[in-house]
Amino acid sequence: NTGTLRLCRKGLENASCLCGSAPCLLCGCCPSSKNSTITRLVFSCFLLLGTFVSVIMILPGMETQLRKIPGFCQGGTSIPGLENHMNCDVIVGYKSVYRLGFAMTCFFFLFSVIMVCVRSSRDPRAVLQNGVWFLKFLVLLAITVGAFYIPDGTFHTVWFYIGMVGSFLFIIIQLILLIDFAHSWNKVWVEKAESSDNKCWFAGLLSFTITYYALTITAVVLFFIYYTKPDDCTEHKVFISLNLILCVIVSIVAILPKIQEAQPHSGLLQSSLISLYTMYVTWSAMTNNPNRNCNPSLLSLVSNVNVTETPGDETSKHVQWWDAQGIVSLVIFLFCTLYASIRSSSNAQVNKLMQTEGGGSDVEGVVGEDGFSRAVDNEEDGVTYSYSFFHFHLCLASLYIMMTLTNWYQPDTSTQAMYSLMPAVWVKMSSSWLGLGIYLWTLIAPVLFPDRDFS
Repeated sequence: NTGTLRLCRKGLENASCLCGSAPCLLCGCCPSSKNSTITRLVFSCFLLLGTFVSVIMILPGMETQLRKIPGFCQGGTSIPGLENHMNCDVIVGYKSVYRLGFAMTCFFFLFSVIMVCVRSSRDPRAVLQNGVWFLKFLVLLAITVGAFYIPDGTFHTVWFYIGMVGSFLFIIIQLILLIDFAHSWNKVWVEKAESSDNKCWFAGLLSFTITYYALTITAVVLFFIYYTKPDDCTEHKVFISLNLILCVIVSIVAILPKIQEAQPHSGLLQSSLISLYTMYVTWSAMTNNPNRNCNPSLLSLVSNVNVTETPGDETSKHVQWWDAQGIVSLVIFLFCTLYASIRSSSNAQVNKLMQTEGGGSDVEGVVGEDGFSRAVDNEEDGVTYSYSFFHFHLCLASLYIMMTLTNWYQPDTSTQAMYSLMPAVWVKMSSSWLGLGIYLWTLIAPVLFPDRDFS
């Protein structure tokens, strides 16, 4: 009948979308979205899917559950005539996270190389960027399967250091995205307040600014109480004090008359958000200090239990898979990933740093036979973002999520354990200093170079 024919035709259309373009793939979910936005969202979903699988494989007790499957794991339950060939130590825990991180990094790095210098959707490579989604999923799946056959050897140690470098760069990108978000937020609310003469917008900005600064000060106090000792933890004292001083400096610079004249929308809202993020990075760095006397676990703080380790205590080398800073890292990661997928910044400095072209044609969706607006190609005249840099950003994000889920712990292949190292602490602290330097540059650059357009 007619209804059945319509359902069959609809099913064929949806199936063809798996190898079609991004607008076709998500037109039912995002009828008014542009091609460029939908493509970024789908690639971000690939990353989030890999993150979700990594979280599942690292859950406590997963290995025990897999061993209950007959014939699945070596040393697990078996049935007569069926050998257990799968090593569950490889597919769960930090080994699985490292291999999934390796697969996602390779996938996005491959696309980053392929999409170099794509300037419009008329480039033949743009079809690969905006379409053939099912084939791309198969490529990612194939790389993932292949990653689990990589011999242990020195793979985990080498990939750990690669992950640290990539995560360092991604933390900088996160801070740039937060700067962009704060600038856009402040600009929109100030414009609404000025256009409507409604003081509630100003009150909202003031409330958030005070809240962020209050949380920053609270964090500093808690850090000094729990992460420093009168006769120990000198590094932590320096880290906290130095970052606090730097946050005060950028806050003062943000409201200087010269800065305000060059950038009317610059203010304390951005500085407060960046200060709070800096304290988060400081906290994240201190949680990687191998000296447990200066790095108490959240459980010990809540239950007031002394967990100071003794020399040679091997139990301290096992990974604490879930802790507070790891959960906060995941939340910030999700926000920045989604924001990077839908952002359309008006800040020229951020666009240059994030390789956003700012082009694209201003088009509207075409109304189809079913009455829904279809997403259309808005990049025929020029791309709205750098395809290559976007994939490089997701490549770094893959490394960051790998390091986050393993708490930045150094794997020891010989003992099958993991432990903290000071290099992870210095990498995080260095990223916070560089991030503050970038934010300071966005403030003073228009003053130092008044002939350039930094609007």
